[in-house]
Amino acid sequence: MSTRPTRKSDVTRRRLLDAATVDFAAHGIAGARVDRIAAAAGVNKAQLYAYFGDKLGLFGAVFRLHADAVVDSVPFTAEDLPGYAVGLYAAAAERPELVRLAAWARLEGVVTERLVTDTSAVAAKHRAIAEAQRAGPVTATMEPEDVLTLVIAMALAWSPGGPSAPSAASDDPSSDHARRKKALFAAVSGAFAPAPRGP
Repeated sequence: MSTRPTRKSDVTRRRLLDAATVDFAAHGIAGARVDRIAAAAGVNKAQLYAYFGDKLGLFGAVFRLHADAVVDSVPFTAEDLPGYAVGLYAAAAERPELVRLAAWARLEGVVTERLVTDTSAVAAKHRAIAEAQRAGPVTATMEPEDVLTLVIAMALAWSPGGPSAPSAASDDPSSDHARRKKALFAAVSGAFAPAPRGP
């Protein structure tokens, strides 16, 4: 007998995830209300608990949904960190809810890495950066995990969780996006290029 969810259950689950995204992004984990999310999704709380177990389980599912969408939309190439940063910038502008969710999680002490099922993807990025450092395109003066952290931080500088005000939005003028992407590409190119060899 197949255990694959029915189409109706898929639709219900997606309604819950959409409603929870709005509530968590606006109110954080502690401030979100299960009854409010269930009402917005048009289901009862018992169904929500049956799908996700508890509120933190629901938050984890919401975070994974958006994190996976960003990861899938931005391919990673260690030899092209500037291009990866620009791709992350664009993805963050299209999905500001992910940045808000991550910011709430950080404020409330929830480690998002534990919510993402495929942590092997991060390890693979670290290995790719280490290989690029050995081959030469990326500076070897930093640890691979620090390189990745800094690239992500630079890419998200204009996001809702970043230092820029106002933050970037998908409907900003295309000239603004182009200016930021150009600056980001140049900054990442300079920050992680190998040091020039001496005479």
